Amino acid sequence: MNSINGKDLLAIGYQQSKILGLALEVIGKYYQEAEYETVLALMKDLLEKPEAFLDHEILEDLATKMIEEAKEIDETIFLNNTAKEFAVYGSAHIAEGALTQMRTAMRLPVTVGGALMPDAHQGYGLPIGGVLATKNGVIPYGVGVDIGCRMALSIFDITEEDFFHTPDTYKRELIAHTRFGAGHGYHGKDRTEHAVLDRNEFNMTPFIKTLKDKAWSQLGTSGGGNHFVEWGIIEFAADDQPLNIPKGKYLALLSHSGSRGMGATIAGYYTRLAKELCKLPKEAANLAYLDMNTQAGQEYWLAMNLAGDYASACHDVIHNKLAKAIGGKLLAKVENHHNFAWKESWNGEEVIVHRKGATPAGKGVMGIIPGSMTAPGFLVRGKGEEMAINSASHGAGRQMSRTSAIQHITQQEMQAILQANGVTLIGAGLDEAPMAYKDINVVMEAQKDLVDIVAKFSPKVVRMADDGSTED
Repeated sequence: MNSINGKDLLAIGYQQSKILGLALEVIGKYYQEAEYETVLALMKDLLEKPEAFLDHEILEDLATKMIEEAKEIDETIFLNNTAKEFAVYGSAHIAEGALTQMRTAMRLPVTVGGALMPDAHQGYGLPIGGVLATKNGVIPYGVGVDIGCRMALSIFDITEEDFFHTPDTYKRELIAHTRFGAGHGYHGKDRTEHAVLDRNEFNMTPFIKTLKDKAWSQLGTSGGGNHFVEWGIIEFAADDQPLNIPKGKYLALLSHSGSRGMGATIAGYYTRLAKELCKLPKEAANLAYLDMNTQAGQEYWLAMNLAGDYASACHDVIHNKLAKAIGGKLLAKVENHHNFAWKESWNGEEVIVHRKGATPAGKGVMGIIPGSMTAPGFLVRGKGEEMAINSASHGAGRQMSRTSAIQHITQQEMQAILQANGVTLIGAGLDEAPMAYKDINVVMEAQKDLVDIVAKFSPKVVRMADDGSTED
C-alpha cells in the first residue's frame, strides 16, 4: 500500500490548488494498493504531459482539469513585483487597509501614478480617497459603484437673519422636494423631464436601454448612506472676485448624491465583464480593467459619462425645485464630482485618472469638501498639485465603520451634538453620526498644499435617508 500525501506531490512540482486535492482523491480511490514509486512516477508524468492522459481510463478527468487550469494561469495578467511610489496626504490618519489597497493598485501593469487623499479609508478595489492614473485602461471599480457621485452648492442672496427668521419654512420645503434611498422614486405625473433622458447613449446597447425607465423614476432623488440635501450658512471671509460674491454670510443649499440605481447597475455589469477579460491575481481582482481600445472599454466609457451626467441632472432637479420654492436669487452654483475617470494630461502624457472618493483640484478648479452633518464644509479652489494628480479629498472620511458607529454611538450622544451645533436633522441613522467621521479641520490641514479655502459652510437643516440603506 502506498502512502503518498500532499507533501510528496508538492515535492515533484504540484502547486497548492484544486488539482492537488483532486490528485490525492484519485490516488486514494484507485491506487491504494499500487507501489509508492510507481504512483509517484505516474503522477509526475501526468503533471508534465497531461495531454498524453486524455484517453486514460482513470486519469482522463484529472488531465482535462490540469489543462484547463494551466490555460487559466496562462491568461492571468501578473502584477509588477514592486509598487510604484505614490504621494500620501495625512498619513497619520489613514488606516493600513487603505494603504495596502493602494500599494496593490500601484503594481498594476497599466498604472502610471497614484496618490492617497487625507480622507482615505478602505473600499473595494481602489480605496476611498484613492487617485490612480493609468495608461489606456479604465477600472470600473476604480471609479466605484456610485458613478459620478457629486457635491452641488447653490448660494442665494438670502441673509443669515432671514433664514433664522423662518427656519421651519426651509425644513418644510426640504421635506417636500427631496426623496431618499432605494425605492423612493417618482411615478406617473410626478416624474420630471430632463434633457439627459433624451441622450442617444441610452440606446447604445440593449443593456443600457433597460436602465432608462428606472433612471427616469429616480431622477431628482438622492441615495442612501452618506447622501444628503441640506440648508446651511456659507461665510466668505473676503470678497471673492471669480464668483463675484462680496464678503458676508449667505444661505446655501448643499447636496451630495450620485447616479442612483443606474450607476450601480452599470458598475456591476462592467466590473463582471472586466473580471472575465482581465484576469488578475486574487488580491487585485477588483482592479480588473478594460482596454480603452476595445469595444468593452469604449462602451463603459460612454456609459460612465452618461451616468455622470444623469447624476448631475438629479442635482439640477433638486436645486431648481428648492430654489423655486424659496424664491431667492441664485448668486453662484458650484458642482464637482468624484467616483469618476477623466482623460487628463499628467507628467506630459495622456492618462486615465480615476478619482474614487477624491475630487478634482486642478489649478483654479472649484470644489466643495463637506465635513459631517454638524462639522463645517469648505468651498475650495484647487492649486493644481502634480504630486496629488491635481486632486483633493471629497470629504472628511470615515474613522468608524457603519457597524462600529451603530454599536458604539448612542441616540442621546447624537442628539446632544446636533443640539450643540444648532442642526435640525431629518432622517439618518447612527451610522452617519458626526463622530463616525474624521476631524474635517485635520483633513483640511493635511491638504493645504492642494486647495485654498474660499468659504466655510455650516449645516443647519439636514435631510438624509431614514431607512438605514447604504449608498446605491
